[in-house]
Amino acid sequence: MKRKPVLWRWFGSGLVRLSAAACGLALCGSAQNLEDMVKQGEQVFTQSCATGYCHGVRGNAGGAPRLAARGFEQAYIAGVVTRGIPDTGMPSFATRLSRPDLVAVVAYVATLNGITDPNLGGSGPPATARSQPALTGEAVRGARLFTDAVRGFGRCSTCHEVGGFGIPVAAPIGNVPANVAALKVLATPNVRTGSEAGESMPALVLSEGKQNTVFYDLSATPPVLRNAAPGSVKFVDGSNWHHTSAIGAYDDAELAAILTFLRAVIQP
Repeated sequence: MKRKPVLWRWFGSGLVRLSAAACGLALCGSAQNLEDMVKQGEQVFTQSCATGYCHGVRGNAGGAPRLAARGFEQAYIAGVVTRGIPDTGMPSFATRLSRPDLVAVVAYVATLNGITDPNLGGSGPPATARSQPALTGEAVRGARLFTDAVRGFGRCSTCHEVGGFGIPVAAPIGNVPANVAALKVLATPNVRTGSEAGESMPALVLSEGKQNTVFYDLSATPPVLRNAAPGSVKFVDGSNWHHTSAIGAYDDAELAAILTFLRAVIQP
């Protein structure tokens, strides 16, 4: 006996499980195959996400961040599309789009990130998402600064994901620096120097396989996810890239507030 697909959706502050009957046959059944759903998602994206200041045709960037070839996981895409990103130009589309259109656009953006077989039954925020503690005082201010749209690509969330918000270019933050001084001299041992055709760049290497090499080029803002042929880019340990170059949009008081936010949400 086949299990019925399970969908989740945010209502208020929690996830609610939706039954197959509640979802409707057009979504939860097999009335639309993957190809049709992705085409539908592309149409919705073009009309809702690629216009004006937003993400550009095929997610290749307009005024908003580029979405194509960023290595995003579908759960992350679904969470951002559904919840939006507070205090930025990215709204929640949970009520702006019909449920089928929401699923379709998440599937389409997933394909832009190399996911060839996106899940059509799980495009709400992930059921395993952990609820975040209530923030107070400076932690609230720090949370807003972390994703502050006024900073443009100079905000922390351009490279870091915390609490479901931001882009996971860097590895998850494990240890929060003790103070602003420590943050400014933060070691970045994973950043290497890549060289290609006589040009060098700071690089964060994700994988070096037999068929391709995937890395973030940190010479651009936001970092560019690149896919190169094996051996075409040479990497050596060490780089002249420093974390201070990525946090220059903040003053010391703002950085202190961000650290307070990180301590509140990241378990040691």
